[in-house]
Amino acid sequence: MKLDILAFGVHPDDIELGCAGTIIAAIAEGKKVGIIDLTQGELGTRGTIETRKKEATDAAEVMGVLVRENLAMTDGFFQNDEAHQRKVIQAIRKYQPEIVLCNAPEDRHPDHGRSAKLVSDAAFLSGLRKIETVDDNGNQQQKWRPNYVFHYIQDRFIQPSFVIDISKYIHKKIEAVLCYTTQFNTPLDNEPQTYISSPQFLESVKARALMLGKRIGVEYAEGFISEKVLGIKSFDSIIQNET
Repeated sequence: MKLDILAFGVHPDDIELGCAGTIIAAIAEGKKVGIIDLTQGELGTRGTIETRKKEATDAAEVMGVLVRENLAMTDGFFQNDEAHQRKVIQAIRKYQPEIVLCNAPEDRHPDHGRSAKLVSDAAFLSGLRKIETVDDNGNQQQKWRPNYVFHYIQDRFIQPSFVIDISKYIHKKIEAVLCYTTQFNTPLDNEPQTYISSPQFLESVKARALMLGKRIGVEYAEGFISEKVLGIKSFDSIIQNET
């Protein structure tokens, strides 16, 4: 199955928080989108591997993605080395995306920046024919390099290279986030409280989208960092922003 967009997240829920609105908008435009989670989020204070798996499946259904896989790397301890790069290369060659989305290059959680570099490096290496990989059936995979690697913004604010209007899809984004019932907006249960479990954290997610939207004259938006200079076909491609 060839995809237009393949989104990577190091933990289940990273994608929902960082770029679910963009994914939902792309699917509404007819794009084929898939998700790869690198780890099972097993070090998370709340929930279990089993609950996180179900939550990720529920969120995938809300977003409408065609496929969601988990590479089962070790949460907190995976490395940007050959063994892990090859796992990501296999996923990229399997789905042959034009665009890869991945974690922020620097963030509060050290896994985020490390995974961003891992995916970015693997996306380049995936285009080298002398790196040999096989698919799930043992067949030789063909080289494939995505046209773009974009990093979504997470907890820490990073100046975006560009932002995408998600005004029509903000409610669907929040619905996908709330599929993680063990993680978000659960201040009164018996589990330990965490940085992300309060209603205020969810409000901060909406506030970030509101702030980015204001910068381009729309209601809500998500921001991305590009690894290379982007081009536009004409000035008509630019969203008109009120002065």
